[in-house]
Amino acid sequence: MTYQTLLLDIRLPIAFLTINRPDKLNALSDQVVAELHHAARAVKQDPSVRGVILTGAGPKAFVAGADIGDLARQGVLDGRERAIAGQAMLRAFETMGKPVLAAVNGFALGGGCELAMACHIRIASDNARFGQPEVGLGITPGYGGTQRLPRIVGKGNALFLLLTGEQVGAQEALRLGLVSKVVPPDQLAAEAEKLMRTILGKAPLAVALTIEAVDRGLETTLEEGLRLEADAFALVASTDDMREGLSAFLEKRPPRFQGR
Repeated sequence: MTYQTLLLDIRLPIAFLTINRPDKLNALSDQVVAELHHAARAVKQDPSVRGVILTGAGPKAFVAGADIGDLARQGVLDGRERAIAGQAMLRAFETMGKPVLAAVNGFALGGGCELAMACHIRIASDNARFGQPEVGLGITPGYGGTQRLPRIVGKGNALFLLLTGEQVGAQEALRLGLVSKVVPPDQLAAEAEKLMRTILGKAPLAVALTIEAVDRGLETTLEEGLRLEADAFALVASTDDMREGLSAFLEKRPPRFQGR
């Protein structure tokens, strides 16, 4: 598929995915959402791609929010359909079984903050700004903001951000746990790639199962989550990668994982 709003640059084993509407601050139009969903499915199905770095074109914005022109025309039914489509797109990234890293440059507001939160790890340039301003527009978050934000920063911090619409800078986002690292803007791309390559140096099956255990475990009781973890631990015990990793440790050499 040829994308109109995205740039997909595959430099194996990483897919670099850029939302490419800098004149619109990379706003999430319906077309962007549809193309992102398609790209997520395509990357998931490509066995040569092992990780994704997601960012926005230009220095001003990761994604400044949803496309207000689209929202202004919606009614009850198409509003619900729009929310469900956006949520499905984010879950496609969240559950693809490969690490997805958001490199947040500039504004990550509304749908942009929601998109970043659906990524497994977020790093930000020190000029990044995060927020969920929807209540000031007479709407609620629709792409998971009311659900992921409390899970990431806690109920009190989430309600403060959701109900005031207040934006926070990169350092405050770091303090809240919304991002894991803050770097100068000119170092963001390099740091994102360095971090992804660090993750991809680990055992692929163990990485995928760890992501799944965390994602599913957050939706259940501690007891059930521990059973999920035990199942994952048992599954990796059958892999060549486990034997290679343990042998490499004992032999004091770097492991050579094959994803088997």
